[in-house]
Amino acid sequence: MIDPTPFLPFLATALEEDLGNGDRTSLALLPETRRTTADLLGRVNGVLSGLPFLEALVRILDPEAEVESFLEDGAALSDGVVVATVRGRARAVLGSERTALNVIRRLSGIATLASRFVAAVAGLPVKILDTRKTTPGWRELEKYAVRCGGAENHRRRLDDAAMLKENHLLAAFGRTGPAAIAEAVRRLRSTLPDGFPIYVEVENEEELAAVADERVDVIMLDGFDLDGLRRAVATIHARKAPRPLLEATGGVTLETVRAIAETGVDRISVGALTHSAPALDLSMRHRRHD
Repeated sequence: MIDPTPFLPFLATALEEDLGNGDRTSLALLPETRRTTADLLGRVNGVLSGLPFLEALVRILDPEAEVESFLEDGAALSDGVVVATVRGRARAVLGSERTALNVIRRLSGIATLASRFVAAVAGLPVKILDTRKTTPGWRELEKYAVRCGGAENHRRRLDDAAMLKENHLLAAFGRTGPAAIAEAVRRLRSTLPDGFPIYVEVENEEELAAVADERVDVIMLDGFDLDGLRRAVATIHARKAPRPLLEATGGVTLETVRAIAETGVDRISVGALTHSAPALDLSMRHRRHD
């Protein structure tokens, strides 16, 4: 379960963006002391993520508000299930409602998509990972949601690991290809601290051969077809241990992920987990009162 405390400045900014100078409707209709009770409801099947932000947001406007949660992040959602109940000043609950729903729906959508990819490769010894294709300012939240869905996180920042890609080669050497990749890996190993992780992206079997015997941690097979992936697995598994992990990447979909996993790769990275996950439908319903 995520601790919302480090995200309070972010949440306050998001709330201010929506609230402006105040909810004109609530200010006109509701006395300051009026209280309300509202239920957060699931509307479709999916996986919950981001629930702790509901309480954090409503308490920015009403420090005495209470949130009773009936599920935890990572739990399954369905139509009509009551996720949580909020009790507090009506102006505060209504004022924070949309921002809370936006956050929880976004994160639950990511968790749900991640869970579907994980389910698609069930029973196979492969990991599903996200990428850095996240919404600016939302990275920690979105990567948390990925974990709620049962997938794993790739590196968070550029300083977590060296990842050699085509554009690095073009910027450094003005060319790509096996020789450029091999030279770049040797420079990285001579420059970085011993044991610092190095990932290398390759786009064909010639580039794979150039790094197969280098000391790298992960070889990312970008855009390889299934036969190419199988040959890559055979090539690397023929090497003596320790061997690099093999990661399939590039254009992975729910329809293709299991076949990719069956080639024997160790990891599959899926940018769509964060950049293309649709928000999950949840709603807030206020209870009737006298």
